[in-house]
Amino acid sequence: MISTDLCIIGAGPVGLFAVFEAGLLKMRCHLIDTLPQIGGQLSEIYPHKPIYDIPGYPEIKAQELVERLMEQIAPFDPGFTLGERVETLVKQDDGSFLVGTNDGTMIECQVVLIAGGLGCFEPRKPDIEGLIDFEGKGVEYMVKNPETFRNKRVILAGGGDSALDWTIFLSDVAERVTLIHRGDTFRGAPDSAEKVHELANNGKIDLILQSNLLSVSGTDQLKEVSFIGRDQVKTSIETDFLIPLFGLSPKLGPIAEWGLTIDKSAIQVNTFDYSTNIDRIYAIGDINTYPGKLKLILCGFHEAALMVQSAFKYVHPDQKLSFKYTTVYGVNAF
Repeated sequence: MISTDLCIIGAGPVGLFAVFEAGLLKMRCHLIDTLPQIGGQLSEIYPHKPIYDIPGYPEIKAQELVERLMEQIAPFDPGFTLGERVETLVKQDDGSFLVGTNDGTMIECQVVLIAGGLGCFEPRKPDIEGLIDFEGKGVEYMVKNPETFRNKRVILAGGGDSALDWTIFLSDVAERVTLIHRGDTFRGAPDSAEKVHELANNGKIDLILQSNLLSVSGTDQLKEVSFIGRDQVKTSIETDFLIPLFGLSPKLGPIAEWGLTIDKSAIQVNTFDYSTNIDRIYAIGDINTYPGKLKLILCGFHEAALMVQSAFKYVHPDQKLSFKYTTVYGVNAF
């Protein structure tokens, strides 16, 4: 039995920052994650992806952000249970919880914080001929190591932030980068979209808009990608890699059975403190939803800061919170 104040489900960036905010208020944390390493999607899916919207960092690689967060929370000595999935949640008579994993680990806590990103997720795969046959043979759904694509021909497909960011990054790595998008405008950050258009105008990448993927082909390895353009003409391009970036399909897993209010695979919360409909259970980051929600790491950090203020009353019921500033760890918390 592990005893802690906050049991945090999800060891991604938002869950890690919650440890820092909780530590300032002298609350102990234990984190659980199904992945075998700390960092969530940043470490598992795109450790080398550049991130541009973290205050104080004009650009920071995803894995580096995880490492910086780990340095930040080190003084508070959080516990970790990795490679295990949360299965059960039992509320005790005093209001605290017993959280159980699929491997039998039990955590006793006063507060449960769900910071599981998109929960159990898998990439959305476009319905195109031959795609599955070339998975791992030229078709990749994420960029774990950009060096894999050095001096190679790469086609990316998609119109969101990941497609834009990787197009920009790989333009300096790959022999040739082509971005195919079904629309003529992008869903990602306007600044990134502007950079992609600039790269295309300068001849550094090929940008193909209003076009849809049709098929992939080859022998033992991917050799060709076919698409249909705005003029309804089928075109084929020789390539070494195809990276479809159409987002992730979220699945809450056992959390969906806990009686929480769910809206389209996301947990509804009160924006006053990011509490759920169940007392002492909070949700922050990409796994929650509310009017005006933005799925940004920065927003998750904000949610974490407010959430711990509310959780304080369950951990230290006899103390009055008067949080002032964070110049010195914990000194000015009360």
